[in-house]
Amino acid sequence: MTDSSPPPPGRDSLTDDLLWRGLIQDSTGLDELRELLDGGNPATYYVGFDPTAPSLHVGNLMQVLMARRLQLAGHRPLLLVGGATGQIGDPKESAERALNPTEVIAGWVEGIRAQLAPFVSYTGDNAAQLVNNLDWTGELSIVEFLRDVGKHFPVNKMLAREVVRARLETGISFTEFSYQLLQANDFFELHRRHGCRLQFGGSDQWGNITAGVDYVRRRGAGPVQAFTTPLVTKSDGTKFGKSEGGAVWLDPTMTSPYAFYQFWLNVEDREVDRYLRYFSFRTRDELEELAKATAERPAARLAQRALAEELTALVHGPDEARQAVAASQALFGRGSLDDLAPETLRAALTEAGLVRLTGELPDVAGLLRDSGLVTGLKEARRVIAEGGAYVNNNRVTAVDAGVSPADLLHGRYLVLRRGKRSFAGVELAE
Repeated sequence: MTDSSPPPPGRDSLTDDLLWRGLIQDSTGLDELRELLDGGNPATYYVGFDPTAPSLHVGNLMQVLMARRLQLAGHRPLLLVGGATGQIGDPKESAERALNPTEVIAGWVEGIRAQLAPFVSYTGDNAAQLVNNLDWTGELSIVEFLRDVGKHFPVNKMLAREVVRARLETGISFTEFSYQLLQANDFFELHRRHGCRLQFGGSDQWGNITAGVDYVRRRGAGPVQAFTTPLVTKSDGTKFGKSEGGAVWLDPTMTSPYAFYQFWLNVEDREVDRYLRYFSFRTRDELEELAKATAERPAARLAQRALAEELTALVHGPDEARQAVAASQALFGRGSLDDLAPETLRAALTEAGLVRLTGELPDVAGLLRDSGLVTGLKEARRVIAEGGAYVNNNRVTAVDAGVSPADLLHGRYLVLRRGKRSFAGVELAE
């Protein structure tokens, strides 16, 4: 990790770079934030993640990568996984959250802590530290919590919070109403225990974050600062990271590295420059040069490929990123299918549509029909006769052509393609 000494003339400071990327939406004061981040002295900061699922998803990446950016600039991260707040749940506008069993949450805490580890360094003068707010919240009795924490929170301010106002008509429990107090107390405890002077989070957390800043001040500590990043949405306004099948997870067993790569590769043209600024660690000059090259050759989707490769390598490692790129190319006939690991091949075929068959394999026409690439045998034979059918990237020319066990990749898979871009997979069940 580098130090946070002021930048040389002609180079953007950390704050300038964050502003150029659009990564600062709200702050307790840009001048104070600039002094903290660019003043030459390392600052301790924190960002929190509640264990509401077994894994983080791409909607969390903004905060994960922001933690990485600040540490690369010389500052010291505290990555908080909410073993306490995860048992309560931040209020949603729609309805009360379902409370998960404590033993389930404890397992999720450990999983997310392990998931965060590769993004930061745990060595050096600004070594990262993982913290759990259950360590201090679990020690509090209800009387201590109400006396020492609750007395500093005016109810009228809490009621003015937008998400609380939205829930007043339908009802909100005291459990969710008190979430803001718990998160605010986290900032105070991290300031007291670790000298934490900065918190950041998504823009939907601004009310909770400023409550923490105010609470630290009311307890006679500080000064502390805070900022939020923009809430990332797709062009249709839906929440970032959601797809038809649900969230795009960082856990490779929940979303394969290939599917993760494809998610970024399929980003719309009008969104990709913004996402590159948000998520890429390329410099401003590099991103501007990439934008220029993409504009000159839009069909090549250079920006999407750069984004997909960089983020897949960051989250899943360089080897998985190379496999994802190779699979993406090989499925469309631009690379060797034999070089793909079975896990990668199966993940790619699952995304395309994988049909599991038992017993004796049908002929190629039957495979095209069973895979859904054509509607019936008549159409399948026409496609073959016209030269548009491929098995494992080899064109099939005989309408009565069959396949043999020797054609199966890894002893069980076939890749079918119709034309240049429509493909599907077949798996021979054991």
